[in-house]
This record gives sequence, C-alpha cells and structure tokens, in this order.
Amino acid sequence: MEARGRCALSYASMSTTAQPRPPRSGLLGLTWRQLIAVIALVNALVAAYLHLWKLGKAGALACGGGGGCALVQYSPWSWFLGVDVALIGAVGYALLLTVALLGTSARFADSRWPARAFLLLVYPALLFTLRLKYFEFFRLKTFCPWCAISAVSITVLSVVVWLEWRRVRSLGG
Repeated sequence: MEARGRCALSYASMSTTAQPRPPRSGLLGLTWRQLIAVIALVNALVAAYLHLWKLGKAGALACGGGGGCALVQYSPWSWFLGVDVALIGAVGYALLLTVALLGTSARFADSRWPARAFLLLVYPALLFTLRLKYFEFFRLKTFCPWCAISAVSITVLSVVVWLEWRRVRSLGG
C-alpha cells in the first residue's frame, strides 16, 4: 500500500511539473529544421541520380524532350575544380541533411550551431547555383528541369535558413 502511494505521488508530481513546450515556428506542421531535412533529402537524391547517370550507373536520363539535361551535364560548367557539380551537390545536401537531423534532436533543438552550419552551407550554395544557372541559360541557352529543382530548392532553403537563424537568435544566449 505504501509503495502504491509513492508511485502515485511521484507520477502526480511529475505530471504537474512537466510544462508542455510551445510549438516552434515552422511550416506544414514541421519545424524549420525538419523542413530543411526534407528538402535536403529530396535534393541529395536528385543530385546523386545525376552524378550516377554521368558515371553511366543510372540508365537513361529522365529529362524533357529538349535534351537540355544532357547538354548541361556534359558542359564545361558541370565540373568545378575537377569535381562533378552533381557530386558536390549530393555531398552538400547530405551534409545539410545530417546537420538538420542532428539539430532536430532534443539535445540541440534550440542550439545555435546547426543554424550557423546551415548559413555556411546554404548561402555559398545559393551563389554557386546562380553561377550555374547563368551558364545554363545565357551560355548554353538551354533548360534542365533537374537543375531547376535544385535552384528552386536552394532558394527556398536560403529563406528557411534565414527564418531558422532568426528563431535561434531570438532565444538569446
């Protein structure tokens, strides 16, 4: 009887002291970090597909009828310092996904380091994407839907990363 009373008392005291956390800002029921993880995952898969296609490991390239994808993939601008741009994208998005997944854990939910890492990963990628889109549109005069997906995604990510940075800065500390 005495043990039962202690358990009930402990349970009662735990439930009254546990305060629910207010929901963090985000979109579609996701926190900003979760949204970053979803976008990074999709784009890591797209970039990996393009890299594997370039290596001859992914079969035919699924692209629109214009042939813009192959033209872009084999252009001189599809390489940066001797490395395939699609591979750079796959690695970058995988890093972004890793930081986002770590940042969503309870331990790091309000830490600033994931937000700083997002800034360091996304904004240079946005500048790099602008460079690539310039060459695709104005030099090659073509369009690659896969590249467009990445360009739109990195633009959306730059906004979401800014919102996440604003959120953690407002927490102080």
